[in-house]
Amino acid sequence: MAEIDCLHQDKLIRIEGRTPLHGSVRVQGSKNAVLPILAACLLIQGKCVIRNCPIITDVSYMLRLLECAGCEIEQKGNVVTIDALGLREYRLPGKYVRKMRSSVILIGAMLGRVQEVGIEYPGGCVIGERPIDLHLKGLLALGADIAIEGNYIHAEAKKLKGADIVFPFSSVGATQNVILASVLAEGETRIQNAAREPEIDTLCTFLRMAGADIEGIGTSRLVIRGVKTLHPIEYDVVSDRIVAGTYLLATAASRGSICLKEAPIEHMNCILQILRAMGCDIVVRQEQQEIELRCGKKIRNLPLVETDIYPGFPTDLQSLLLVTAITAEGELMLKESIFSGRFKIVEELRRMGAYIREDGSQVMISGGTELTGRNVIARELRGGAALVTAGIVAEGMTTIVGTCYINRGYEDIVRDFKMLGALIDWMDR
Repeated sequence: MAEIDCLHQDKLIRIEGRTPLHGSVRVQGSKNAVLPILAACLLIQGKCVIRNCPIITDVSYMLRLLECAGCEIEQKGNVVTIDALGLREYRLPGKYVRKMRSSVILIGAMLGRVQEVGIEYPGGCVIGERPIDLHLKGLLALGADIAIEGNYIHAEAKKLKGADIVFPFSSVGATQNVILASVLAEGETRIQNAAREPEIDTLCTFLRMAGADIEGIGTSRLVIRGVKTLHPIEYDVVSDRIVAGTYLLATAASRGSICLKEAPIEHMNCILQILRAMGCDIVVRQEQQEIELRCGKKIRNLPLVETDIYPGFPTDLQSLLLVTAITAEGELMLKESIFSGRFKIVEELRRMGAYIREDGSQVMISGGTELTGRNVIARELRGGAALVTAGIVAEGMTTIVGTCYINRGYEDIVRDFKMLGALIDWMDR
């Protein structure tokens, strides 16, 4: 694989606003589902074929890490083939680990396959404190020895053994790490208070198809009985519920209409309920995997929305809802209960004319405000997508820098919004 950087390196996004979105768009494969699946391929001595794999920089960095560990990688569009038979290197290069938070789940996968890993503290978006204490405690319970020196983690385990693990609170990453480490461990592992996000279900389903023995998928109690080996499989990645929510909220903010194709309908109940309550007309076609949204001239804010673990309102859509609320009637109290420091977008939206009062982990948005285009800075993935939405509904020209954050999770947000009629393009610096 070639050296990796942003898909649109050093590009800006420029938007001429006040154009309602109309049309249809296909929802890409899920970023949060595919990354742990790619990590799980390390456990399989042979070729796995992953279809509907999104072409985003986080996937590129993960594939680069797998390649550095000794895997053979072939990528043709949205189809990736991973042959982990020759896995040999346990030390993972920091220049890729530092690029994304999800690199942390390689600890469990590497321990499960080669019983050793050397890795720096993971990177990714800066959205408040995101410690990995639960990850390490879970791996320690399975028999790993872990040493931390500065920013470097070294873990090894001559033999992983099943254990009872009770998480004090639900953690997606910690749950994934323990699953990855335990499927080839000796004995039975029981996880209490396991995360219930769809990305956990897809990881477990992938592993079961490969021969893992896992019970309790979809619940907060997982039972994993270690097996000797896993076998190669082919797997289709589920569509991205956060990308789907992004386009629905952007369409509502612009007072347009959209048909989402290949939508992950079963994972979107909460956001659909909120949009309906705000006044959007929504039709769900389950068999066709389509969601159609139409939004009239007026929508109204709900009094309160609070982020929560699945199946609650996802923190990854919080900044998108914030932008939509600015255009609606009335006030919205938006509480962030998952991550601290996730209101970095507020400063940029105020510069565009929004009236937002911030108080610790919550903000009060006064709706009915006209936004004006400005030069703004994306500082994290979902906030960057929200700034694109703000530019679409604002009067005049908006220019966004920091677009490499957006490319971490969206195949081509400019392409997709163009398909919906937005006056948007990539621009050289």
